[in-house]
Amino acid sequence: MSFNKKSVKNLAVLKIQKNIKKTTKSNLLKSQENFTAEHNKRIARTRRQRGYAWEDTLVKRFNALDSWRAFRLGSPSVALPDILAVSSMENTIFTIEAKSGTGTTLHVPYDQIIRCLKWIHTFERYETRKTIIAFKFLSKKRIDTGKYEHRQLREFYKTWDESNKITDFVCTYDGETYALVDGKRQTLELEDYEMPFVLKKLTS
Repeated sequence: MSFNKKSVKNLAVLKIQKNIKKTTKSNLLKSQENFTAEHNKRIARTRRQRGYAWEDTLVKRFNALDSWRAFRLGSPSVALPDILAVSSMENTIFTIEAKSGTGTTLHVPYDQIIRCLKWIHTFERYETRKTIIAFKFLSKKRIDTGKYEHRQLREFYKTWDESNKITDFVCTYDGETYALVDGKRQTLELEDYEMPFVLKKLTS
């Protein structure tokens, strides 16, 4: 089979166009991946900042009381509760997990309950030892990516009952709780706990 100069030229042009399309598609996919990765990093950073702010608020509330002292214990990468709060006068110790967010539910992994219970069992000299999960539903509700609407700010303080099987669990914006076992919803009723500082459970 023979090719004239025009045919050879056309084949070369087609090959170049095909390579350009491949390169363009590859660059677009890479750009999309980079954008997604950066977007996910920003989301994670924002969530961490919200968590730190809520922990800081709780610590300040305890430390504003004469008979209480509270401390932030470290990052999620170490096996420590978010907050340790103690009162020698009340002979009481709390280990606290702090959760905040803009959604309609907040999730607590089972291992965070375990680490809190280990700590209160360590300090046996305190008469009252409780694990508290402090939930804060922010006054803006996320309805879509980057889109929010106003709602009431709500805080709930749930105390973990050690007779319960330790599982992941969820608290809703209405203050209801349920367990998650193998991805399935199961009944879990946790009592509300009246904190020693002034409680602002519903704030518009």
